[in-house]
Amino acid sequence: MRTDDFDYELPERCIAQEPAPVRDGCKMLAMDRATGAIEDRVFRDIYDYLQPGDVLVANDTRVLPARLLGAKRGTGGAAEVFLLRERFDVEPKTDSSAIWEVLVRPGKRLKPGSGAVVDFTDAEGEVALSAEVIGWGADEGRGERLVRLTTPLDSLDTALHAVGHTPLPPYIKGYAGDEEMYQTVFSREEKSAAAPTAGLHFTPELIERLREKGVEWRTVELEVGLDTFRVVDEDDPEKHTIHTEFYTVSQDVIDACDAAHARGNRVIAVGTTSVRSLESAYDRELGRMRPRDREATSLYILPGYEFGVVDALITNFHVPRSTLMMLVSAFSTRENIMEAYKHAIESDYRMLSFGDAMFIH
Repeated sequence: MRTDDFDYELPERCIAQEPAPVRDGCKMLAMDRATGAIEDRVFRDIYDYLQPGDVLVANDTRVLPARLLGAKRGTGGAAEVFLLRERFDVEPKTDSSAIWEVLVRPGKRLKPGSGAVVDFTDAEGEVALSAEVIGWGADEGRGERLVRLTTPLDSLDTALHAVGHTPLPPYIKGYAGDEEMYQTVFSREEKSAAAPTAGLHFTPELIERLREKGVEWRTVELEVGLDTFRVVDEDDPEKHTIHTEFYTVSQDVIDACDAAHARGNRVIAVGTTSVRSLESAYDRELGRMRPRDREATSLYILPGYEFGVVDALITNFHVPRSTLMMLVSAFSTRENIMEAYKHAIESDYRMLSFGDAMFIH
């Protein structure tokens, strides 16, 4: 197995630069995971593929307003801070102060030990948030920093919403539409640096129709990190070190999944983040899932992996040479996935985060 096995030519024209006008009106490529047989459908047709008693499991995290554009204190030079993950082990969090691991730009002027501070102003031009660079983050090789965020406002949450922007993937350029379109309609707490994009295709009306049919809806949490967009650089994918993310799976979700399997129904993961959550919660020694409360996972799913929970998968089309290409290949076969992607490109499917959907069943 080589990383090149999961590479494909992705034409620029196929990378969606904006969402579908109607969330559930996008295309959906339905593929039989065993045979590779393909059908071209519309996403709302997912209704036809699901049976009463099936359980849909989605990641309900919201995307943080994690992109902060400001100015370096003292010089006024433009600076950018991108929030990655909050750290609770450095010093206690307060309403007006917290420690975060971040990426910064320009890196040379925002080094630990320099006393660098970046200020961010609100719509009235007042400083609503400041970031003091206090150390290196967990991945110093990538240039991650530790910053102390402080605000004169009532809370950091208020400050972040006053100055922050919803981050979009680097391959989406110039999108000026509604940032809420990069949030799922069922999202709740802001914990992710990127959207669980398979969920973007659902509308409240579609979810309600599925519930009326007898399809159960459950949610997990996985705090999606930016590393979800990284490609694998190593020639041998098994030498790649996958990123760590935090996830939560409740007893209620476990009970619903166990009951579905007991009556012969399926557990359908909405997105690869839901797959990683459910499969990370699966205890192979016990042969069942255990509840998890913001535990770390670095589960790396490659072809040959045996799925313990997930029976079908709703997903988007993924970046070449990515761990997500490997995950979907593990769920079917590399050959089936590559043929499906070839068909999608030839049929003008829209790819990646704002793109069309794939249902592997």
